[in-house]
Amino acid sequence: MSTMPLSEQEAVNSRLSAATSYRMIWRWHFYAGLFCLPFVTILALSGSVYLFKPQIDAFFDRPYSHMSLSAPARSLDDQVEAALAAVPHSRIKGLELRNDPSDAARVHVVDAQGQEQRVLVRQDTLEILKVDAEKWRLSTFMHDIHGSMLLGDAGAIVLELAGAWAIVMILTGLYLWWPRNSIGVAGVLYPRKGRPFLRDLHAVTGLYVSFFALFLLVSGLPWTKVWGEAFRWSRGITPQQQVKMDWTTGPNSAKAQRVAAFQSAPQALAEAASEHGAREGHEGHEGHSTMTQGPAPARIVGFDRVAAVALSARLADPVMLAPPSPKNANWLVRSESQNRPLRETLHVDPTSFDVVRREDFSGKPLIDKVVGVGVAAHEGHLFGVANQVLGLFTALSFLTLVVTSMLMWLRRRSKGALGAPPALAAPPRWAPALVLLILVIGVFLPTLGVSLILVLGFEAIARRSLPGVSQWLGLTPRAA
Repeated sequence: MSTMPLSEQEAVNSRLSAATSYRMIWRWHFYAGLFCLPFVTILALSGSVYLFKPQIDAFFDRPYSHMSLSAPARSLDDQVEAALAAVPHSRIKGLELRNDPSDAARVHVVDAQGQEQRVLVRQDTLEILKVDAEKWRLSTFMHDIHGSMLLGDAGAIVLELAGAWAIVMILTGLYLWWPRNSIGVAGVLYPRKGRPFLRDLHAVTGLYVSFFALFLLVSGLPWTKVWGEAFRWSRGITPQQQVKMDWTTGPNSAKAQRVAAFQSAPQALAEAASEHGAREGHEGHEGHSTMTQGPAPARIVGFDRVAAVALSARLADPVMLAPPSPKNANWLVRSESQNRPLRETLHVDPTSFDVVRREDFSGKPLIDKVVGVGVAAHEGHLFGVANQVLGLFTALSFLTLVVTSMLMWLRRRSKGALGAPPALAAPPRWAPALVLLILVIGVFLPTLGVSLILVLGFEAIARRSLPGVSQWLGLTPRAA
């Protein structure tokens, strides 16, 4: 029994339905690109630099590494004391452990304004070689641009919205790329020559980068302001997930973390200050005038002994040593490797200098492990230099999409119009399914869901009340 072929009318209806779907998806692809491409450019450029943070930091620190010493190195306690004296009213945040004893000490302190300063100290003479504001180091500066464009939480929300629209851009782009009635792979897997070259280069690049781009966009969500805060809340619902996250959600979250570090003055600091004040008071009774000077900066001791413990543990670089504080009675030896699965923290008793607790990746909740692996891959440090190269390829591919889309837009855009693909005269039959999809997206990506509702609402208002704007947007046919 043979199947009857479709009637001519059914074939026409099928083609019209496909054309309608294509045009609607194309319009949303255009909207997504128009909004997010400027921000994608910022993310791609800043991310390309931050990928190579270890190499960049090492390059700028060249003069302070492998130094020729004129005398034996002073103790780490002396080096930390010199660093604290170089930044008035500062508190110690940590000392970066160096594997090479000829490297200058890198002491991280928090000043009276709550800003982190990085003090480089010469080991033999205790000369202060450099005081760096951490936020102005190139890698940190690029990190902050990548996260918020230096505009605080408002900038972070805009970038989060741009990332959400970039997901729409990639998914709709894959739909538009899908081969229809084509023969061969020209224009599908590689660009054709001549006039189609620009369009093909855009489509083929989008194809090859789509998986990696989607991964970067999704793996970056835990850092975002709206989605990340919601994730932080949901993560803390169950008791086993009451574990401190090792990532922040927006600039204010990072600032709160720095302020907490400033407020957690080491216990040794307070104790030594008290002893010193008592001693000064006694000397004052003997006829000295030192009582009016107040307590001198306290000396924190124990860095050398903790460093020996840290070196024997062989943690992944960089390793930070932090003294006891009101929030933590023990010394902390913390690996701050960008490869999150390699991070470990040792809690060292301040009296015996024995390791009393060890925290590593295996002890984290499953969801934190998943996020940690994603963050490490996002930053380009999960599998070494190859991960950095792959991240750079993704960023350069994004820039290629930006350039080709701009050239195509300028080429096809008519004077006096935005250049968006014409809107449909009436919603397609599958419009209810689109509404449902918007609701699902709105739950998963709240910023995108809200912006979609705003765009659809603005289009409805423009169609009814703003004929000039409606025509410019391509919502109504232009007059002949």
